[in-house]
Amino acid sequence: MVLDVSSPVELTVSEIEKARARLQGYSSMTPLLNYPVLDERVNGRVFIKAENLQRTGSFKFRGAFNRLSLIPQGQRAGGVVACSSGNHAQGVAASAKILGFPAVIVMPKDAPELKIQRTKALGAEVILYCRHSEDREAIAHAICEERGATFIHPFNDSGVIVGQGTSGLEIVEQCEALGVSPDVLISCTGGGGLTSGIALALEKSLPDCQIYTAEPAGFDDYARSLESGERVRNAALSGSVCDAIMTDTPGEKSFAILKRRQAKGLSVSDEQAMHAVAYAYFELKLVVEPGAAVALASLLSGQIDLDGKTAVITISGGNVDPSVFEAALKQYSDEKAEA
Repeated sequence: MVLDVSSPVELTVSEIEKARARLQGYSSMTPLLNYPVLDERVNGRVFIKAENLQRTGSFKFRGAFNRLSLIPQGQRAGGVVACSSGNHAQGVAASAKILGFPAVIVMPKDAPELKIQRTKALGAEVILYCRHSEDREAIAHAICEERGATFIHPFNDSGVIVGQGTSGLEIVEQCEALGVSPDVLISCTGGGGLTSGIALALEKSLPDCQIYTAEPAGFDDYARSLESGERVRNAALSGSVCDAIMTDTPGEKSFAILKRRQAKGLSVSDEQAMHAVAYAYFELKLVVEPGAAVALASLLSGQIDLDGKTAVITISGGNVDPSVFEAALKQYSDEKAEA
C-alpha cells in the first residue's frame, strides 16, 4: 500500500510562507538579474530569476525539500520514491540525504548521463526504465508498496507546488526592492509545478501580471490545454532536447491555478532553445540547460512584444549535458558566422 501520494496542504500564499520557513538555511535565495544587452535586444526590461543557481542546479530542490519535510517521522523509515529525468531526481535525492532517509529514483534510460550520475552521487538508488515500453509511475508505486515508501510526484502535489512557490515570493520581494512592477511573467513549464507556484505567490501582490507558460514545440500540452480550457496530452513521449520539461499532460492541481490566473502558452523549437542556451552563456554568463532556456528563447524569438514593458522570466536549471552544451555553442557560432 502506498503510504501517501499527495501532501495534505492547501494551495495558498500562507502555505508558501510556511514552506519558505522550512527551506530557511537549506535553499538559496536566487538572484533576479537584469542585463542591458538583453533589454536592448527585446526593447523592454527583462529580469531573470536564476534558478540554475539554486542548490542541485535547479528550482526542484525547493519543492522536494518542502514535500519531504512534511512526511511524518513515523513514515520516514520506508524512504521516498520519485520519477524524474534528472532535476526532480536530484532535488529529492539531496533532500532525502539532508533529512536522513533513503530515496529511490525511477529515471528514463535516455536521461542525460550527468543527471543520472549526480543523482547517484547524492546517495539515491537509481532504477532505469524505457519511456516507450514501461510505465514509470507503475514501477514507482510497486516500489512504494514493497518498501512502505512515500511517492513524491514531481509536480501534481500541493507540498511540491507551494515549495516551488517560494521562488515567487522572492520575485515579489525583489521586484518591490527594485521598484519594478512586471507586466509579464514567463516561466519554463513541464507539469506546471514551478509556474503555478509562482502564479499563486504573485496572485495578490501582482494580480495584473500576465502569466505565460513556455514549452518545447511538440510538448506544448500546457499551451493547448490553456487554450481549450481542459487538460490535453502530448502525442509523443520523447523527441526534444528539452528533456527536463517533456511531460505528457499538465498536472491537475497546477492547471487549476493557471487556468484561474488566465495564463497563456508559448512554445519554442529545439533550435530556438539551443540558441537561448548559447546566448545565455555568451551574453549573460549563465550556464543553462535547454528545458530551462525556453522562457528566454520565447523572448529572443520575438513571440511577445515587450516594447516599453517589463518581464520576469525564469531560468529554471543549469544541469546541461556537456555534449548538448557543446552542440549549442557550435550552433550559435555557426549562426554568427553566417550572419
